[in-house]
Amino acid sequence: MTAYLVRRVVQGIIVVIGVTLIVFIILHALPGGPARGMLGPEATEQQVQQFIVANGYNKPLWVQYWRFIDQLVHGNLGYSYQSNQTVAALLANDLPKTAVLVLLAYAVALIVAVPLGILQAVRRNSVVDYVTTGASFVAYSMPTFWLGILLILGFAINWRLLPAEAPQGATVSAVLQNPKAMILPVATLALVTIAQFSRFMRSSAIETLVQDHIRTARAMGMPERSILQRYLLRNSLIPIITLIGLSLPVTISGAVITESVFNYPGMGLLIWNAATAHDFPVLLGSTIMLATVTVVGSLLADILYAVADPRVRYS
Repeated sequence: MTAYLVRRVVQGIIVVIGVTLIVFIILHALPGGPARGMLGPEATEQQVQQFIVANGYNKPLWVQYWRFIDQLVHGNLGYSYQSNQTVAALLANDLPKTAVLVLLAYAVALIVAVPLGILQAVRRNSVVDYVTTGASFVAYSMPTFWLGILLILGFAINWRLLPAEAPQGATVSAVLQNPKAMILPVATLALVTIAQFSRFMRSSAIETLVQDHIRTARAMGMPERSILQRYLLRNSLIPIITLIGLSLPVTISGAVITESVFNYPGMGLLIWNAATAHDFPVLLGSTIMLATVTVVGSLLADILYAVADPRVRYS
């Protein structure tokens, strides 16, 4: 297990280094070079030249890349000249709010998708299975922005049950003070995840139901409810654990759209505004941050997989 973890950590570091190399190449591929891309088209030629000398962009590329890595190691993700703040400060302020949104969406998705997938497996090829399967396909195929707009039209404009805008606030506590306004953003992000998780849960549960230990338990007269709780649930959850880690990048990308639709003040809205305003330092710094979070999430999923299934032994 230790050797596997060390190997996975090394692989994760290699992936992050590869992402930094891609970001470094993109940085130098910006129109007018990195200096012009960061300062904007309104900067004078003298300001651009001063910026190039001050930041070492006149030095060889390998020296620039080494300096770039050194800055990242020390937590320097760049500086947003449009916001007049460091990218690290912007992410430190907005990332926790996005984390709350994503965690709530995952919690809702698991609470709904796990029993829904088991229900589909137990009642497979029935009316319940067909209806829930069709609903899952519809939710999974629906774009996030369109789903959010439909929820706003239905629950905020037509029925006037929920606010159309997400809670506003500079901190997590300020955002959580208005839980009613969190319902639509969380639902938008969770519905697609529910559709994905329930399908995997259904397939996993169907495969588990035909295993010998399930047949033996039924032959011994064990109640169906006990079989579902003691044997089916835990064994069927194992693929979902892996899916959580692998689906993290997709969920975060969905959070970017969700936050822009509901004006949720998180990292997704920060990335959206940076893209529309051509704030390249924020975009590049966010890319490195998201790559790191994805690698860490994948590693945690592998660890939880081994914890959930004692039969798994990594060599």
